[in-house]
Amino acid sequence: MPRPRFLDPTDRGLSQLGQEILPVLYRHRLLAAGQLTQLLRPAAASTRYIRRQLEVLHGRGLVDASVRRTSRAGELLWYTTALGCEVVESGGELAPRAYRMTEDAAASQLQEHTLAVNDMGLAFVQHARRLGDECGPLDWDPEVAHRVRDGDSRLGDEAFLVPDSVLRYIHTTPTGDGSQQRMLLTFFCEIDRATMSIARLAAKLHAYARYARYTPQPALGRGRPKAGGYRREAWRARYPSFPRILLVLDGASPSQLAKRTDDLRALAAADARLQPAADLQAGVTTLEQLRIHGPFAPIVTPVLGNPEPTDVLLRPSATATSVA
Repeated sequence: MPRPRFLDPTDRGLSQLGQEILPVLYRHRLLAAGQLTQLLRPAAASTRYIRRQLEVLHGRGLVDASVRRTSRAGELLWYTTALGCEVVESGGELAPRAYRMTEDAAASQLQEHTLAVNDMGLAFVQHARRLGDECGPLDWDPEVAHRVRDGDSRLGDEAFLVPDSVLRYIHTTPTGDGSQQRMLLTFFCEIDRATMSIARLAAKLHAYARYARYTPQPALGRGRPKAGGYRREAWRARYPSFPRILLVLDGASPSQLAKRTDDLRALAAADARLQPAADLQAGVTTLEQLRIHGPFAPIVTPVLGNPEPTDVLLRPSATATSVA
């Protein structure tokens, strides 16, 4: 998994920390100084050093900031400028992204959703450090498009599944012979801040079920394979096993979030389209529980089946992928 360092530390007169900040901002679009501190300098007693580096980057035109809409104290949220994006992309370590944060987007009502997505990733990073696992500042990727049907790409939501983030985590467990087993866990993550209707959230589950079954059809023409030729589901070209689906709720009281969980389970149970995909590993938790208890506590309520919170969704299993 890549580390957040791309340019020679002497380039553009930036410190090593400055070099680390740029790709993290590029990947995650919008971050507060506190989030950057926890990601890159978790032992720091304050955000002062990170903020100083952000000012240096700002002075060189590589980053800019927008005031957080919900902050009375004028908290700044940081993002890479067009020049900063070019600097990161020129390093060749991160795949270029078509989406770039703009001044208007940084100041929009999507601020809190973007920050919540990054808080979710940060929770995984912090608990990976505590457990001796691997999940770093660049190990989740926002809004990666996955095709779920053939046809015209202009169909938008009908043609593509776009998780809020795809997160990768390597979990290490001891084995009986004194060695360790390293397992790669991949998650499709959705953040709901109590702003999305339950029906729409349930429709996202249906989109994941469609993606699990989607097998691209060969294009018509001279290169078309013979009837009955071998075909595979599209996800197999990207993932060694189908990612687990984690729905993370926030933005309301615990009792309200519990009710949303119950309503989502009821809609999922009544949706015949989900039943052929009942083997999907999909569960719901809250951002607060993830922060406090970490990813391997019994904090996940399965979307289908037994309603008891469990750690099964996050636990390494036969569907996880060994990396050692």
